[in-house]
Amino acid sequence: MRNLHPLAPVLGAISLAAALASSIIAPAANAAPASAPSATCEVDRPIRFSGLNWESNLVLAGIERYVLEHGYGCKTTVEIGETLPMLAALQRGDVDVTPEVWPGQIEGAWKKALASGKVLGVGHVYDAGEGWYVPRYTAERHPDLKAASDLARFKDVFADPEDPGRGRIYGCPAGWACGTLNDNLLRALKLDKDYALFAPGSGAAQKAAIVSAYKRKRDIVFYYWTPTSLVGALDLVKLQLPAFDQAAYTCMTDPKCSNPVATEFKPNPVVTGVNAAFAKQAPKVTEFLTKLTVPDDAINATLGWLETEGKEPEDAARYFLKQYGPVWQQWVPADVAERVQASLARE
Repeated sequence: MRNLHPLAPVLGAISLAAALASSIIAPAANAAPASAPSATCEVDRPIRFSGLNWESNLVLAGIERYVLEHGYGCKTTVEIGETLPMLAALQRGDVDVTPEVWPGQIEGAWKKALASGKVLGVGHVYDAGEGWYVPRYTAERHPDLKAASDLARFKDVFADPEDPGRGRIYGCPAGWACGTLNDNLLRALKLDKDYALFAPGSGAAQKAAIVSAYKRKRDIVFYYWTPTSLVGALDLVKLQLPAFDQAAYTCMTDPKCSNPVATEFKPNPVVTGVNAAFAKQAPKVTEFLTKLTVPDDAINATLGWLETEGKEPEDAARYFLKQYGPVWQQWVPADVAERVQASLARE
């Protein structure tokens, strides 16, 4: 991951952000069925969302906007930007909600934001993660390949086309912060003599290389993160690593780590960022955001649908709401759920 935000743009992320920002969702007043009273929003202005430029954030923003507009009678807008500028905007009150905050990726800035008293981190959206993956067909071809440490015996399977005597692991795109983690993990596993850690030039190039190999059923081993459309769309197996150890992980994040010890990547519980003043103005909306949690299989399946269908984030938001009613209905009161469900049924 880069220092500026936790997820780098994948194919089409910027255009997805623009599409989300320009999308118009019908007001909830038009959607309320006769059996459910219309709702009045707690604030008399549009609720402003951070439109961070990666897929899961854009889909989450779409889900939250739809529920607020059709269930709570609110208007919403999206402000497009990068993680740290949007965090500053959240503190200033220029935006009200950031749907997806990875505290572990912006640890210092996030702690300062919380300490200012101007920002709250609410709920537990899901657990984001990182790891080394192989396609399932590769795991089936080589059943003894279960852990990252097993790769030492399989360098010929993953031969580097530029250095056939070594294997190739597709790591982070050049310049991302996760490059240090992967470099140190390679050394910790004693794989640095047998493998080259290849850094694609961009997130799009990384994704394209993985998808190309997958379509041709070629063996490939690579670093990736979740939730993402790629992991949701492809059938992958995550290679095992030793149990997470904070001291080992801290050293692995240091470019000067002299003796790295292998450990699982750090779990990253994702929260919703809310402007503190807005939270006081809109306690019902804040309660909804606090209850919002998405199972891993649901977000991965939704992002996989986004990838395979070639749709836009607001389409994926509706897909999620239609497919996972038992999930999102737990976030809201019954009358809100009724209004949202009625609106979905008419689409």
